[in-house]
Amino acid sequence: MASPPADDQDTPTPPRTRERPSRLIDIAVALLFLVADAVIVVVAAMLFVMVGMGSAKPSNPSATVHSRDVPVLMWLVVWGVPALAVTGAVVHARLRMPVTAVVQSLFALACTFLAVIWTRMLLS
Repeated sequence: MASPPADDQDTPTPPRTRERPSRLIDIAVALLFLVADAVIVVVAAMLFVMVGMGSAKPSNPSATVHSRDVPVLMWLVVWGVPALAVTGAVVHARLRMPVTAVVQSLFALACTFLAVIWTRMLLS
């Protein structure tokens, strides 16, 4: 009887699994994102307050009400930031960085909340 060939061509290779980064790297990246996301949310909220106060309706009821068109670029910015935040959360989840994925998911929720507020303000 002949012995099987010595090469490993017929043996299945185990699937390559992506190594997950160390927990320390995950937490460090999450903290960096947390600081950056907090700055972004605070600046967006401040812009919302400043623009909202600047476009408040006058107390004179006889003033004419006019509708303004909102440029497409404004809609892309308002809804593009939450879309990018969700994409970042998904990417970090795929990279197997759970702490960073949670931080980015919370940022995506905050951006979506702010986008809804901005949309209501732009449509009013």
